[in-house]
Parts: sequence; structure tokens; C-alpha cells
Amino acid sequence: MKYRKVLRKLSGAAVEDNVSANFKLPSGFFPRFITQQNQYLLGNGVSFAEDENDSKIKAKLGKDFDVRLQECGRAALLHKVSFGFWNHDHLEVFKYTEFAPLFDEMTGALRAGVRFWQIADNKPLRFTIYEVDGYQSYVKTDEGLIEESTKKQPYKLNIRGDKRDAEAGTEIMDGENYPSFPIVPLWGNPQRQSELIGIREGIDCYDLIKSGFANDLDEASSFYWIIKNAGGMDDSDLAQFIERIKMVRATSIDNEGGASAEAHTMNIPYEARRVALEQIKADLYDDFQLVNVALISSGKRTATEINAAYQPMDNKVDQYEYCVLDFLDGIFTLAGIDNTPVFKRSKVVNQLEETQMVLAAANYLDEETILNHLPWLTREERQNVIKNKEENDMARLAMMAAANPAPFNAQEEQDVE
Repeated sequence: MKYRKVLRKLSGAAVEDNVSANFKLPSGFFPRFITQQNQYLLGNGVSFAEDENDSKIKAKLGKDFDVRLQECGRAALLHKVSFGFWNHDHLEVFKYTEFAPLFDEMTGALRAGVRFWQIADNKPLRFTIYEVDGYQSYVKTDEGLIEESTKKQPYKLNIRGDKRDAEAGTEIMDGENYPSFPIVPLWGNPQRQSELIGIREGIDCYDLIKSGFANDLDEASSFYWIIKNAGGMDDSDLAQFIERIKMVRATSIDNEGGASAEAHTMNIPYEARRVALEQIKADLYDDFQLVNVALISSGKRTATEINAAYQPMDNKVDQYEYCVLDFLDGIFTLAGIDNTPVFKRSKVVNQLEETQMVLAAANYLDEETILNHLPWLTREERQNVIKNKEENDMARLAMMAAANPAPFNAQEEQDVE
């Protein structure tokens, strides 16, 4: 977006060209890349190894935990790190652009931080300082002074009174803090740097070639004229000639001396640029280790071909998953949850081939395992199928028992007598 076209004067001085086309066409590679990587891992939300406790744990984490986790992951990929604040019963996300972390110089652990925000330029700037033993808020006044707005208090407060009754009010009885600092960093990768590092130059090159091509097409869309045997015409005469052509679409030429005017157009070479753009695009996907889904969906691919195409992406997302698991371990410790999170990755598959493989091994597998490996069933659908099947089996057994009651055995007959 900072690219400027310049012209050189006869003296050699450069001046900005404000006449010719100067399109700036930024591509969406980077937001597309981090969205694909983030949703590939977190798109289906977090699940747990013990299915029977899944709903209870989700309720304890808050109804929007999966949404906040996706938000936190995207911010980490964008800015290298984001921060999750466990606020009693829900997760809040602090982006790197609004939170200044303070790490321990000896251990490297996050021990404190300052969150700052401002709704608008004419609104006050606010600060909240988070420490292990509580938090404290400040506000910057119009005079430039920073004043305390909230005294330091613990993270968990015991309040007496009715919050709904404004007249009765509430009273803070006491409070307590978490066993550790309640803000946990989520790193986007083990290198602890933005995912933009390493591909920014390639994206800039792609945008520059694409924008330059658009500029050439715009300039070539007009005619240019060659006027023969009219050497007496100066620049003002030529400009007047072009202006007349634009206005009336016609002009007259004195043919004395063999004067004539010919209109021409330019043929822009595009093949080399098209090849360059395709190569840069392919290199960007390779460097970011992502899958260009358009190439997979362009033809009928086998499961082996699809898995091979996803292998680089799986390798990269494996590292990202370790960072997420480390983050969730810190959040679960604060929330008092003891379970192992698992993820189902959003992957393009050959459903027919995958289904045929599962059914071919069905004789050696139990029903739950078969349902878990069917690619076109969601996790919720699998649970509903198992639940409905169990209910149907119980209802069928009850009907059979009612239709054919079992006779008493000898011991039961003796007990009855």
C-alpha cells in the first residue's frame, strides 16, 4: 500500500506520478492462511477423553468457551501470542495489542500484566493491572493525570446482597485469589513469532505483480495516436487534438504535405506474469504448509492422495496443537478441571472410500467404534445414535418380557407357597 509511481524530470529529480494508473490490490493470503490453520484444529470445538463428562465440563467452562478459544487461537497466530483470562466461570481473551505482559526474569513465567483500552480518542484511556494477588484499575483524565478508579481487590469476591436491587445494594464480604496467575499465554507456534514472518515478502511480491498488471491493462485500454508529417505541432497542439477526439470522436486533418493520423492499441504480455503469480501462490501454500483445497477438489482423489496432501499441514498443526494443549492445561488448572482435551480436525476426505473401509472391518469392531470412524457423522450425531439405539433395545426387551412372561422356577413357587 506504500508503493508510489514516480517520474524522472530532465534534471533527474523524481516526482510522484499522479496521472497514470496506480492500483493497489492487496490479496487475502494471510487472513485466509491463519483462518484455515486455526479452524482446522479448533473448528469443531474442544472435546474430552471421557465422553460421559463432556457436557458437565463444557458447562463449567462456559457456554461460549469454544468461540473464545477460537478467538484466542486466531489472535495468537496473528500476533505470535494472545492471553486467556479465566474470570471465575468463563474465558476472556486479551490480544497482544491491548495487553502488555510482564514475564518473570528468572523463570520466564507470566507473573503480571497491564491491559489498556480506549473506546474513542475523546474517551478516557483505561488501565487494569493484573497481579498474582489481585487487580487494580486506573483511568487517565483529560488533564493527563492517571487516577485510581478501582482499589486493588482479589479475583474472586464473596458478595452479600441482591444485585438486582439497586436500593439495597451489595457488600463485599471477603475474597480470594487463584492458586496461580489467572492469565495464561497462548503461543501461536514454538518459535514464538507471528505466522506472517517468512511469507510477508512473498505476499508483497504477489500483490505488486498483480497490481502492476492491472495498471498496464488500464493504460493499454486507451488508444494512442501517431500523427505523421505534423512536426510543427507542439505539446499543446497534441493535447488539443486528443481532447477533441475524446469529445467529438472525430477530427479533421489538413492533408497538405501528406499529414495523417493513425490510432494504435497496446498488446500487454501477460503469460509471464500469470505463470509468476501461479508459482508465487503455490510457493506461499508450500511455505505456510497448508493445503490448497481447490487442487484436491478439482478431481476425484483417493484417500491416500488426500492424506498425502494434508501431511505437511498436519505436521505444522501438530506443533500448534501442543501450544493449545499447554494453554488449556493452565486454564483447566484454574477452573479445577481434570481431563484431557481432544480435537477433531476439519479435513476433506473421500467419504465413500472411508465408509467402505470401515464397513469392511465391521465384523471385527463394536458398534461404537464403527460410528466413531464414519466420516459423515458428527460427534453429537454419534452420541444420539448410540443413545437412541440403547433406548430402542430397552423398549424392545420390555415388550418381549410383557408378551412372554418367564415361568416361575421351583424355588420361586416354593417361596410363593
